Amino acid sequence: MWRRLSLCLLLGAGCAAASGNLAQAQEATGNAPTPENEQLPPNPPPSIASSIPVLAQFKKGLFDLGYNLQWTYFADGLGNPTGGVREGAVYEGILYMVLDADLAKIASLHGLSFRISAFQIHGGQLSASNIFNLATVDSIEARPATRLFELWVEQKFGELALLRVGQLAADNQFFISEFGNTLYINSTFGWPAIVLADLPSGGPSYPLATPGVRLKVTPNDQLALLAGLYNGDPSGAGFTGLQEIKDPAGINFRLKDPPLLMAEAQYMYNQDKTAEGLAGTIKLGAWYHFGKFDDNHFGIDGKSLAEPSSNGVARTHSGDYGVYGVIDQMLWRLPGDNPKKGVGAFARVALSPSDRNLIDFYADAGVNFMGLWDKRPNDSFGLAASFSQLSPGLRELDLEKAFFEKTALPLRNYELVVEFTYQAQIVARWTIQPDFQYIFHPGGGVVDPLNPFVGRIPDAAVFALRTAISF
Repeated sequence: MWRRLSLCLLLGAGCAAASGNLAQAQEATGNAPTPENEQLPPNPPPSIASSIPVLAQFKKGLFDLGYNLQWTYFADGLGNPTGGVREGAVYEGILYMVLDADLAKIASLHGLSFRISAFQIHGGQLSASNIFNLATVDSIEARPATRLFELWVEQKFGELALLRVGQLAADNQFFISEFGNTLYINSTFGWPAIVLADLPSGGPSYPLATPGVRLKVTPNDQLALLAGLYNGDPSGAGFTGLQEIKDPAGINFRLKDPPLLMAEAQYMYNQDKTAEGLAGTIKLGAWYHFGKFDDNHFGIDGKSLAEPSSNGVARTHSGDYGVYGVIDQMLWRLPGDNPKKGVGAFARVALSPSDRNLIDFYADAGVNFMGLWDKRPNDSFGLAASFSQLSPGLRELDLEKAFFEKTALPLRNYELVVEFTYQAQIVARWTIQPDFQYIFHPGGGVVDPLNPFVGRIPDAAVFALRTAISF
């Protein structure tokens, strides 16, 4: 177990956070470029093509035939002038490409739709190379590659249900805060650090989709029930931190790993533009993984893994699980037709067993200010924070290791991220976004592997500038 955690640390963001969630590309902002369309909309989604007549006609021509083609490019410059294991700056970029097809229009297969999507990822990785933190500072951070992402078909059953089968991601389906996901750059405000850290290969999330099936039932406009069953290790790399190396093109299509089951209930209220109350959404969910997981503290011989006499083989646990809750709530609404303009807040909390997980408690929260200035009606800014608590068994292991080795090692405890960001729209679907983050206790307070005599990895300040263009 200790060797596994050391390997993750040396790989930078490691097995906890190789990269961030990207869910909802048509927003061309924040944590996202993977759009979550249930079926094709009646008209082409807004894009920068609307500012260029030739492109607009091309996009509409494809759409009229039943094809919705979307490209989103994210270009991020980031640097940490202080803190981390080293100081420096990187450029990170990604081209996200997705084609949605309405098979009712194309082949008279009513209610059936299709998607294929891919990434072209390039540039550096600030968290993996400079900071070694758990909550990756850039949601697009990943190893440079051109890779398949999602490939699925979806059948609609009237207005009641949607069944999706194929190569799927869960990070655009479950545990999503609308206000957190569409504005902030740090990956944890999309697919949270707790699931990235606790699930093999980080779970079915950017940039690793996996074979699965998802059912969504909507009894009415306010209630939605989701269930998803996925292959439980998208790359087959487990917790080694090598998931993107073992599946560089996104075509492993693994089927034999122990499965991951996820379920979520969503309740939405005051979503209509004519609603008198403030809009909000509450989500309650849980996940269960059917695999085996190593104990953080004890070996199969009953001894602490830090004891010199231990055989070093961790005790194993059958299965792993977690529960979570999400709330998005408007606090004040601007007069007008848009129920999501004004001041909104979000919060999420999650728990997992402490004996087999790197992170056993997670919470984040933030407040967004959307379209407040009449001269800049499409601008947003916000402040958010996330807290990841490392399992107590890891602290006890550190304490015992320090005792047996007669060294003064820091005890791992938590990682805290604070982010302030401003998103300015230049034209439709082209945004510029300056961003500032501060990371307390990178990696949960681990020893600096490049300078162990200093103690913990120093707290890091990160400045970033993102531009996103969606076609």
